[in-house]
Parts: sequence; C-alpha cells; structure tokens
Amino acid sequence: MGDKANAHPGAAGRATAADHPASVRNVVLVGHSGSGKTTLVEALALTAGAVNRAGRVEDGGTVSDYDEIEHRQQRSVQLSLVPVDWDGYKVNLLDTPGYADFVGELRAGLRAADAALFVVSASDGVDGSTRMVWEECAAVGMPRAIVITHLESARADFETMTRTCAEAFGADDPDAVLPLYLPLHGAQGSDGHAPVTGLVGLLSQKLFDYASGERKESEPGPDQQPRIEEARNRLIEGIIAESEDETLMDRYLGGEEIDVKTLIGDLERAVARGVFFPVLAAAPAAEGSKQGLGTVELLELITGGFPTPLEREAPGVTTVDGRARELKPCDPNGPLVAEVVKTASDPYVGRVSLVRVFSGTLRPDATVHVSGHGLADRGHEDHDVDERVGALSAPFGKQQRALTHCIAGDLACVAKLGRAETGDTLSAKDDPLLMEPWEMPDPLLPLAIQAHSKTDEDKLSQGLSRLVAEDPTMRLEQNQDTHQVVLWCLGEAHADVALERLRSRYGVQVDLVPHKVSLRETFAAKAQGRGRHVKQSGGHGQFAICEIEVEPLPGGTGIEFVDKVIGGAVPRQFIPSVEKGVRAQAARGVAAGHPLLDVRITLLDGKAHSVDSSDAAFQTAGALALREAAVDAKIHLLEPVAEVTVLVGDDYVGAVMSDLSGRRGRVLGTEQTTGGRTLIRAEVPEIEIGRYAVDLRSLSHGTARFNRTYARHEPMPPQIAERIREEAGDA
Repeated sequence: MGDKANAHPGAAGRATAADHPASVRNVVLVGHSGSGKTTLVEALALTAGAVNRAGRVEDGGTVSDYDEIEHRQQRSVQLSLVPVDWDGYKVNLLDTPGYADFVGELRAGLRAADAALFVVSASDGVDGSTRMVWEECAAVGMPRAIVITHLESARADFETMTRTCAEAFGADDPDAVLPLYLPLHGAQGSDGHAPVTGLVGLLSQKLFDYASGERKESEPGPDQQPRIEEARNRLIEGIIAESEDETLMDRYLGGEEIDVKTLIGDLERAVARGVFFPVLAAAPAAEGSKQGLGTVELLELITGGFPTPLEREAPGVTTVDGRARELKPCDPNGPLVAEVVKTASDPYVGRVSLVRVFSGTLRPDATVHVSGHGLADRGHEDHDVDERVGALSAPFGKQQRALTHCIAGDLACVAKLGRAETGDTLSAKDDPLLMEPWEMPDPLLPLAIQAHSKTDEDKLSQGLSRLVAEDPTMRLEQNQDTHQVVLWCLGEAHADVALERLRSRYGVQVDLVPHKVSLRETFAAKAQGRGRHVKQSGGHGQFAICEIEVEPLPGGTGIEFVDKVIGGAVPRQFIPSVEKGVRAQAARGVAAGHPLLDVRITLLDGKAHSVDSSDAAFQTAGALALREAAVDAKIHLLEPVAEVTVLVGDDYVGAVMSDLSGRRGRVLGTEQTTGGRTLIRAEVPEIEIGRYAVDLRSLSHGTARFNRTYARHEPMPPQIAERIREEAGDA
C-alpha cells in the first residue's frame, strides 16, 4: 500500500465484471462542495488507464458526464459511479454531491460503499457537515482515509491541514489521524509559493516525483532526512498503537527496528478495521501528464488497505412477511439479494437503476422479485412484483459498458426495471426477500406548485410520480385542506434541481405559488343558530327547521354532536340528518373557509312537516343553523403548531434560540449531547417555519439539523388572523 516498492501500471481502461468479491473495492468520496471530489475521481481514472487524458473518455466526454443540470450548475447534484481497474482489482468509485441539499445521494453512496475517502480542500478546511458525516461513518465503523486537495493554492499548507483534520476527525485519538506521505515542493515562484511536485513515503523513505507527469522513484537527500524521520517516528508509533500484535510496542520501545512489511501489514489491517485514518495528498494531472500527484498512492491504499465486500456485515434481511433471514456474507452462490441505491432516467434507455449486490449473482434477462421500501408516506408506493432485468452495464461518463453478470459485493446499472425505485430490494422470484432500509433525511422545505398551462396539467401527475421515484428524499403531498400540490425538498438547491428536471426531462412547466398551512376555525364562546329550509314548488316541498347551540371544547376534541330535542319536535329519523348537515358544514368552515373543530353542537328544537320533511331538507337546515350561529359569534382562527427539535453546535445555541423566539416559538428545554452539540426542543407555529430548512442552515453554517412533528392547532394571534382573513377575502 502506498509505500510498496513499485507502482503498478493502470489496467487497460475497461471496467469489467468482477469474478470474486475479494477483487472488488467500493469506495465513496465525501467532502464539501468544491473540495475536489469529482476532479480526484477523474485523476484516479486517468492513472488507472481508464481515460486517455485528464478526465476524458472515448466519446470526448468526462467520467462525470451524467447530467446536463450538473454542467449548467457547475456542481454535482447526484451520486455517480466510476468503475476502474487497478492491479487486478475492480475499484468502484462513488462520487457524491458535497452540497447539503443532496444528502440523500450521499447516504446512498455510504450504503453502497465499504469504505470512505474524505476529500478536504487545503484552502477551505473542514466544514461542519463533513464532520457530521465522519461521525455517521464512525457510528457504523466504516473505514476512512483523508485526501487533502488544492495544494496548489497559495495559502495551502499540508502540515497545518493535517493537524486540522486530526482535531476535526480524531476527537478520541488524534494519533490515529496521521499522514503516510509528506509533500515535496518545487522551486518557489514569483508569488512566493512553491508548488507540490511529489511525495515522500514515510515508511519506505522513498521519493515519488510527479514533476515529469509520470511517477518516478528516487532516494531522499540528507537535507530531507530530519523532516522525514520526525514524521516517520510518529507514524510508526500510531500504527503500532493500533496493532493487533501486543508485543510490537515493547519491541519498538526496546530499540528494535520494525520491518517495513510488518508495519504496512499492520497499517492495512488498522485501516480496514476503521481504527486508523491515513492522510494523503492528491492533485489532478497537468495537461499531457499520465498521472495525477498522489493518485498511485491513493489507488494502492484503496486496494491494499480498504476492506473487501466480504468483510462488511450486510444490512438486515427478512422475508417479505417480516421473518428474519440469515445469509452468508457476500456469497456469490447464495440467494440473490440486491438493493437499488439510485434511480435515474435516461432519454434513450429509460429508467436505469444503480444496484449493489449483497448476495448471489445478478444476470441480464433474469426475472427478479422487487420488494417495496416502505416510503408510501413520501409518495413512493410499496412494491411486491416480479420484473425482468434488462441489460447490466458499468457506467463511464455517458457510456454504458455491458456486463455479463454482477456478483455479490459489486455494483452495476440495470436497465428497464420499470417498477423498482431507490431503496427497493431485488431477490429471486421464488425466494422474495426485503432488506432493512437505510435512514433517509426528512424533506422539510415545502414547494407549492401548479401547472403552468393546460398542456402541463395533463403531464404534471406523471412527471411528479417519475420525479419522486428517482429521489426518495422528496415527498409529494396532495393537501386535501389547502388543495395544493406540494413537493417537499431538502433545500433550495434541491428544489431548483427538481423543477429543472420536471421541465427538461419530463416536459412539465410549473409555477410556484405561496405555500399554505392547514388552518382551522373554532367558536370562542357559546352561540345559537336557527336553520330554516322551507320551499314549496308543486308536489312535495321541502320543510325543515332546527335550532342549535354551539359551544367551544378543549383543543383536540373534534366535533361533538348532542341531541336534546324534547317531545319529538324533530322526528327521530331526522336527527342523524341534522348531524350529517352540521358536520358537512363544519368541514367546509363557517368564517374563512377552514374546517371547524373543537366544538359541541347541541340540537335543541325544531319543526317538521308530515309530508314535506326529508333527510335532505334537515341536512340543509343543520348546515344553515351552524352558519347562522357563526354570524354574530367570535370565531378563532387556529394555526397548526409543530414540535421542533434542533440539534446544533454549542457555538450557535444562542442564535438558534433567539431565532426560534422571533418565530413565535416556545423553547421547551435543552439538553447536552455528544460532540459539543445541544438538542433544543421547542413548539413553533408551522406558518413561521416554512423556510426554516434554509434559514437554519444559514444561521448555523450548515452544522444544524432539525425535525418537526405536528403537535396541535391553537388560536392564532388576532392581528395575524385578521391579515389571513383579508388575504382570503382578496383572493
């Protein structure tokens, strides 16, 4: 790994089907937007011989050529797979978006991978969201390494950034975050900056010079030895501290020279176990170069230090009726269990599913069972159907290279799975199974939309259903109270991409409209009303009179109907008719058109006609009585209140609590959690937190998370209620 004697030449540019799980490495690249993940993937592909020049494939595109939106916005917005071959291994590189709005794509990448490369820009440092992802990986024991990029920046300093990474990622043990190499600097330029031209291996004590565009090995000079020795000793101590050989530390402290092969073996095992986190440096290849700086070392780390899929414990598997099922880890000959980690639409092929196979072997043209994922609340229906698998392929830019099969531990793209969505399980049709779903962030930014024209209206439903099928972090809501179509997203960038895909991919133009919350009405005090429905128009007429009393009830009670009619003034068969009428009117509202709740409606008296009274007449009279009771009564407008929990760094607690108070929120309490963060619990009117997903991110520099659940409806302040009524009247 990294310090092996010779670099291995890249494979001949073809990502092929793996023959055994031990020859596969699945690696997800994580880092903030602009840290250089996609550029690094392209540099690794060049070094592996998969592209003919920096980032270019045979059709002239780049390995990251997946989506026109990415090109227009100049940022990654979705998970991308780039498979390369290196030294007999198939390396699946999973490039994730760095922007917080696309955390769903990041979670999918973490699900599909067995190890993570954290890409950190030397000029920007480590942001809060990257720290949180590191903690997520730590919670599941995922092996990690750190790659420092942008060393060409004038303010870049590798040693300083390594210490920053140790502070950010090595809270439990800073000595577990150490560099394997030190950068070599060339001649100082007129700006005073000396570019990085190579690396020195701390274990092998060899120089690897990339100045010519291709890695060349040499011996370090005497002037470099003191710097190398200090860093090397610390690295050796860090490796020995994590060694499974308990005698190694005593031997080292006793003055014994530990063999380099022994150190490399212990290093690889410590990395694979997720207890040691090496730091490397990388830079893209210059024009005409065959290798990017540090890319050979990185590929050797991936193939030598990162675990095989055989070493990963698969997520829980059950039968479709919920019975637990034990599977042999990553067995190509076992029962088929695969998971759709991403769904995309191709204008020529149709729906394409990126699949990670956890057990068995997936083959083209086979019939598989598709089991649903339980996200029906987000507009994703549950599935329990058989489908025929189309062609299997490995993506490379806009190309799809055909595969003959996909074994356990590998990833492939599957064409023409018309019903399968992200998170679904593929299994044998005669042995249907279901994988435990991974955690998806809850979309908390509402986007109320309407079709731009009649033509768009005809295509809107299908376009939206296909859009949410691709992205389980979106939720589609048809709000029955406000009659709005609401697309719930993770943030503004997520919303922009959704609208752009609707327009460009599905040909649907929509307009944004103000999002409405589900308001309610209630009586503030007792009131009485009389409903009189009397009509005569030849033949049977209509006759019904009823008198009611309405009184408020505690919140959450709903509508209560009481019959207190004496002497049969309203015949018994028409009592349910009155109740039906008042309940129907309550659902329509009595003041501003919002449903009425938390009242007791008592039927006191009435009149009937032996011939002209009917069920319909008394329904109408009941509705009229309730409307009349509201005419002179004071009606409260009720707004929904959400229980909000905010997890935020201690540095931002004061600002967040102050902001919640400014939103008419009531802070219920706080509690300290791990990692220097505080959990704030509050109740906030929903009308005040429509854009809280965006505002909180700005307020906390992207380090806070929040959840919301409906608590209850309660009276709205009079001045706000009056404004709402005026707006409703103007509309």
